[in-house]
Amino acid sequence: MKLKARFIYRIPKESSLTVNSGFCIGTKEGFKIFDSQSGRLCYERAIGAFSIVEMLFSSSLLSIVGAGEQPSLSPRRLCLFNTITGTALKELNFLTSILAVRVNKKRLVVLLQDKTYIYDLNSLVILDTIDTVLNTKGLCAFSPNMDGCYLALPASTTKGSVLVYNVMELNPHCEIDAHRSPLAVIVLSSNGMYMATASEQGTIIRVHLVSQATESYSFRRGTYQSTIYSLSFGPSLQLPDILVATSSSGSVHVFSLASIINQRSKRSSTLLGSMFPDTVNDALEPSHHHVLHNAVPTGVKSYAMIRGVEKSSEESSMSQAATLRASISIITYSGYFLEYSLGINHINEPSWTLEREFNLLTVLKEDVTNAN
Repeated sequence: MKLKARFIYRIPKESSLTVNSGFCIGTKEGFKIFDSQSGRLCYERAIGAFSIVEMLFSSSLLSIVGAGEQPSLSPRRLCLFNTITGTALKELNFLTSILAVRVNKKRLVVLLQDKTYIYDLNSLVILDTIDTVLNTKGLCAFSPNMDGCYLALPASTTKGSVLVYNVMELNPHCEIDAHRSPLAVIVLSSNGMYMATASEQGTIIRVHLVSQATESYSFRRGTYQSTIYSLSFGPSLQLPDILVATSSSGSVHVFSLASIINQRSKRSSTLLGSMFPDTVNDALEPSHHHVLHNAVPTGVKSYAMIRGVEKSSEESSMSQAATLRASISIITYSGYFLEYSLGINHINEPSWTLEREFNLLTVLKEDVTNAN
């Protein structure tokens, strides 16, 4: 059974590197909400097929869209649903199918194939309508941080251009030419400072500094074409330590941004290194790239998120212990949840551990299967 899945998460105000996260899935029977840390099924409702289930952080408010398999669950109708009362708070109807929904404490964003609507969440008054290029995949990225609340949308159907829109100030921020081929994935860091993109070729992943509308880093995923299914930044409030990608090859790719910063400073002191742009050097340098092969079955769509990052102190950085450890959660669209632990030591050697795995479609609400 195929399912739709989305991680929902909240970054604490303090400078913490741990994400308090959960995730929601939509199936042919209804939708479910899980706690990422325990694996516990927190909520479920079996009322029909849903294509979109979007949660407002860890609150009781859901934005849900039907898959169209039942007359009452139209793909053109958005329902704001309260999980505590089990009732619909408000419904919004559109002329065409809804392809994506994003929400924070003040804004509700609804994507159609050629228009994007921005609402005030409290009053549901339309604040702006953005005419977009044809976006049949519903590609978008949203940063819910109020200080850098950006929405990223495809700006071309023939190349990988991105329109970055300020959702709070209701004006375009910039346009970035990211790739020569059309976009496959866009993601923004939680604070809105950085944007990562991949094209339909899937060989190069680029990271852009949003404030300056410039490319900051380039990564080579591989030589052969592959479909990038998801990109996810680490939860740092500043420059994320790592970026994770999943692809149709079944591999999980982790790129170390912190490693590139150190390599750039070393290259700048050499004659040969100074002759090449940083982005060229980054793409050719493999030491920042760690791959877990066959993490999920080949061709099965998957979505990954970095739930937490821990870094050791400088005093222990020369030991054999991991200097960076990340917790990476993966949902496959075939219905499985996997959590991997990645450790990287002081000589940049990775170690992967599968901490837990369970079937999302069979777990019961009272169960905590494989939670610990």
